Amino acid sequence: MKITEQASNYKDLENMPVNQLLININNEDKTVPLSVEKCIPVIERLVSEIVPRIEEGGRVFYLGAGTSGRIGILDASEIPPTFGAPYDLFIGLIAGGDKAIRRAVEAAEDNEEGGWMDMLQYGVDQHDVVVGIAASGTTPYVTGALKEARKRGILTACITCNPDSLVTEEADIPIVVVVGPEFLTGSTRMKSGTAQKLVLNMISTATMIKLGHVRGNKMVDMQLTNAKLVDRGTKMIMEETGTQDYEFAKSLLLLHKSVRKAVDFYFSNRKDLL
Repeated sequence: MKITEQASNYKDLENMPVNQLLININNEDKTVPLSVEKCIPVIERLVSEIVPRIEEGGRVFYLGAGTSGRIGILDASEIPPTFGAPYDLFIGLIAGGDKAIRRAVEAAEDNEEGGWMDMLQYGVDQHDVVVGIAASGTTPYVTGALKEARKRGILTACITCNPDSLVTEEADIPIVVVVGPEFLTGSTRMKSGTAQKLVLNMISTATMIKLGHVRGNKMVDMQLTNAKLVDRGTKMIMEETGTQDYEFAKSLLLLHKSVRKAVDFYFSNRKDLL
């Protein structure tokens, strides 16, 4: 039996007080980062392969169904606002298309050709990387896409929570995070989903740092999409330049639309600005 389908270690959940339910869920969640930690060498290998491919014009495709697909889309959609990167650098695809983000699409994940057909619309090629996300490790939408990509010499990886599953057979770099049975039997949106989110955070964040989108520990290329981010960017400029004038730093930011560009402008024209 798949580990993700094994019976919960807890029984009679309906009889537990709310406090005990929450404590037990939290106790299970605490184990997830330790499981992810064991996978760091494999995650490092994947990031090391992704970075040079992106530098050569490649992209990263995340493919999944249900919860796994939604988590991939979430991570991919955060890359542009966080790092100022193009919207087609990390591409999240879900079985059943965008409508499946909110509602399950019947049998979409069982289409073995679906994932590959979805990627073809983006002109996937050998510069790209395909990451299949499947807690069970058996989702046809994912395994089929990885199989076709691998045939064509495209680097493939997977994130799963079941060792020796079908998806690992089609992945050049299999990331297997064994989190054990779920608190609620078979509910992989819980520990398995958390593990997938943590791994994707590591992959995308480390990749974008190595591609130069971070200075020190700051998101210097973030998009200024709201007042909170304008304020954050203004304070970054103040810290980087040493100026105590908030309005001056804000005016630089709004003029150049980027923390990086504003700071570079400041140091290039410091004599004229002071």
